[in-house]
Amino acid sequence: MRKLNTAIIMCAGFGKRLKPLTNKVPKPLLKIDDKSLLENTLDLLFKLKVKKILLNSHHLSQQIKQFVLKKKLSKKITVFEEKRKILNTGGGISNIINSTRVKDYLILNPDTIWTKNHLIEIIKMKNLYFSKKALNMLLVVKKKRSFDQRLNGDFSMKKNILKYNSRKEYIFTGCQIINRNLFSNLKKKIFPISMIWDELLTSKSLYGYESKTKFKHITDIKIYKKLTSKQ
Repeated sequence: MRKLNTAIIMCAGFGKRLKPLTNKVPKPLLKIDDKSLLENTLDLLFKLKVKKILLNSHHLSQQIKQFVLKKKLSKKITVFEEKRKILNTGGGISNIINSTRVKDYLILNPDTIWTKNHLIEIIKMKNLYFSKKALNMLLVVKKKRSFDQRLNGDFSMKKNILKYNSRKEYIFTGCQIINRNLFSNLKKKIFPISMIWDELLTSKSLYGYESKTKFKHITDIKIYKKLTSKQ
């Protein structure tokens, strides 16, 4: 069975909905139960036996780089700093992909609290991704499993094919697998990942894998306080 050896963690955002906490600390370094969101994400990747981890950074980037040095992870983690402008989600991924030669990437947002149950689901998603010869597959969860019940759905899904319609009962968890070929002809430098998704949705080739795990996402400061008080 094919392996996913390279992962990207999205760490560049401003964390505006978590102000004033993120005025001094980047969102990935906020802690839940004495462990930062970034550490929690790394723990998952280490259990998946990912060989190379790539981070993008922008807001308070120096703290992200210091974290990598302090944890003595420089040989395993490479930080891609978006110095002049933040490149948005799609642009950040594209910037990293264009600097590497890997074909398929596991991409994680650190503001989801990843668990051992996600580990099993990601392995199953990876197997489906390769068996379907997909270019992009998203780990999605039904809205009823979300800790934050205010969240709107992103997609509907039938037989692992994602689509937009009025139901939108599935939320994107912040985990996806993507193929570098989706970025090969792009000229834009700054764009959201939804631009890639929209093209795949049109051709009915955006795949989804359903998570059955409780979805805990750090939406804003209200949810962060609720989650920290429950630990």
